[in-house]
Amino acid sequence: MRKRQSIAPSGQWGSIIFRYRWAVAIAWVFFIVVLGMFAFRTPSLLQDSGFTPTGSQSERGIAFLEEKLGMSAASIDIVLQSREGKNLTVSGEQARIWEELAPLRQQPYVQDMYASMVTRNAGEDSIISYTVLLNETASEALRHFDEIKAAVPRISGTDTYISGNLAVYHDMSTAVRHDIVRAESFGIPAALLILLLLFGTLPAALLPVVIGIGSVAVTMGGLYFAAAQGAALSNFLPNMVTMLGLAVGIDYALFMVSRFREELAERPVEEALAAACRTAGRSVLYSGAAVMAGLLALCLVDLPVFRSLALGGMLVVLVSVIAASTLLPALLAILGRRIFALPVRIRRKADDGSRTGSQAWVRISEWIMARPGLIAIGVTAALLAAMLPAIHMKLGIPSAEVLPPTYGSRYGAELMKKAYDMKEANSIMIAAELNEPYEDSRSVRLVKSYMSMLEDLPGVRRVESYAGYIKDEADGVSPELRSEIAKRHAAKGNAAVIAVVPENGENAPATVKLVREIRMNPPEGMNIYVTGSPAYKLDIMDRIQNGIPYVLAIVLLLTYIILFAAFRSVLLPLKAVAMNLLSLGASFGLVTLVFQLGYGAGLLHVTYTGSVFAVLPILIFCVVFGISMDYEVMMLSRIVEAYKKERNNERSTAIGLQRTGGMITGAALILAVVAGAFMFTDNELMKALGLGLTASVLIDVTVVRILLVPSLMKLLGRANWWLPGWLSFLARKDGPDVRSEGSQP
Repeated sequence: MRKRQSIAPSGQWGSIIFRYRWAVAIAWVFFIVVLGMFAFRTPSLLQDSGFTPTGSQSERGIAFLEEKLGMSAASIDIVLQSREGKNLTVSGEQARIWEELAPLRQQPYVQDMYASMVTRNAGEDSIISYTVLLNETASEALRHFDEIKAAVPRISGTDTYISGNLAVYHDMSTAVRHDIVRAESFGIPAALLILLLLFGTLPAALLPVVIGIGSVAVTMGGLYFAAAQGAALSNFLPNMVTMLGLAVGIDYALFMVSRFREELAERPVEEALAAACRTAGRSVLYSGAAVMAGLLALCLVDLPVFRSLALGGMLVVLVSVIAASTLLPALLAILGRRIFALPVRIRRKADDGSRTGSQAWVRISEWIMARPGLIAIGVTAALLAAMLPAIHMKLGIPSAEVLPPTYGSRYGAELMKKAYDMKEANSIMIAAELNEPYEDSRSVRLVKSYMSMLEDLPGVRRVESYAGYIKDEADGVSPELRSEIAKRHAAKGNAAVIAVVPENGENAPATVKLVREIRMNPPEGMNIYVTGSPAYKLDIMDRIQNGIPYVLAIVLLLTYIILFAAFRSVLLPLKAVAMNLLSLGASFGLVTLVFQLGYGAGLLHVTYTGSVFAVLPILIFCVVFGISMDYEVMMLSRIVEAYKKERNNERSTAIGLQRTGGMITGAALILAVVAGAFMFTDNELMKALGLGLTASVLIDVTVVRILLVPSLMKLLGRANWWLPGWLSFLARKDGPDVRSEGSQP
């Protein structure tokens, strides 16, 4: 009686869904259709990348320069390249270009426009750039960027490119929309083909695809309303939701459909559905919790992009779990034994859902358990060797490099690097708040003194400010110089800007050290905010690196707790966490080889920059750690289920591998093709995430699940099920035997 009561709630759920199957299915169809119409509009609302380190010194410095000096954070660069190699810097060509740009200067949203003042590189006179300052915020400008772009005239005799951060953000949003279509057009048909190979019947193959697509549609539709209300959501979010939603939605449905078909071999439809909800349904809940735990940890990094991805990721996983627990059982109840209808002649014989599984998995298990120590040592050594490149991983923050050169903003940025000194263009900007007006002799002396101190710092090429143009501070500021200072937004009232041009690139360690040193030694007599591109990227890096320890601790702790709740064992969750770390480390090694060292970069059309995008390690860790746990939960659930009956560790492991080997392999292949499709998109972040996710899952499901799990299960023996005596009250009445503390496992 106790046993029946312990499983009643789960079993009752399947019966409830069976009873109201049509109502549940119709309600879900309504939500999918209605929210799906809004889902298509969501990417166009997401313009910001989400990398602004809100509240940081660099962000406060930008706000100060905007407010006090009239500088604009919203700007574009118009980059011109002569088709015939003409010198565009001569006065005649510049006058002609300026005249042709006149219509743009008259637009109400244009605050100022001027030829780039950055020092030119020799021999590149066929390239010239004009900076256009906008009197709007970046968000406002992005909302009508197509209008701004259309207003830029095509200069005769040149190829015209629009670059700068705003143009990059706009092109990233365009890339997101194209990437989703491209990835889905490959990933969904490939997933359907794998499902047909697994199940051999069309209804069984279609159901997981329906759940995956429905989960993405509902999530994206819901996010539309959040974005429409002004929620700060990153333009990376749609890719993340699509990739994760299709992957976990199809996987969860695959597990449920597989178990339902298996139960139908021995039970009527309603009982088979109740059994599937009680077993596979319970595993889906724990799997979803593990994935959401990893995504929740992303919120610990204080950057909007991580909070956006955490929100979208958790929402799509939650929707996938709910769909797999309600919509899918309702559809299974409606189909019943027709789940075996419409066989597709891809396999020799369609799977009838029997409990036997493939004998090949039994033979593999027996072969592994005959030599568990040798296999465990060999596989662990191979995975450790694969992660060696990750030890030398260098992190960086790219700009236009997130896009391929086919986009105008990226190509324009490359032309800028070719024609101009980008160390000067990306100089360290010091926003200075003076006690006296900038033209006061005391302010001039103070700024000059500070400039001298800055010039003596290692790694400084030169220092520029309005005070550098004043020969004798006692003479004051002439009207001509005052006009030039106002034109350059160099000083106004009690505010001034000091530019420090570094000797090295903005991401170089020497430049990072220089930013930190300037911040640690503020001058007396003025308040300063150190900003500019090097400081801005440093603040982003600091927030990521400061969040990493907390993310690691939370993910590992929550995952262990969830798996402990699922299996009531001390060692099984610990082993699962350790094996996940091994497969993750190996995938990090592969990402480092491709994105930092350039191996295979040409094949994936990846821009080799000598570093890895700083957000990738933590993003891959959180996403992959949770998803990999899906397979651990599914496999160990069947092993635990078999152990309840067999009370034999080796036999239970063989049964678990036999029952789940084909299903987990198929699920991993589906996830690999869905995530792998993003390796061939136009977004470097999603390329790397797709590569890391695909590599980690394939390593996990082949090397770890097939070889390492059975060998360690054999080596640990009854210790797998050990629970200390003081925790024995947590053991399930129908669970495996628990060993009291101090007993021999």
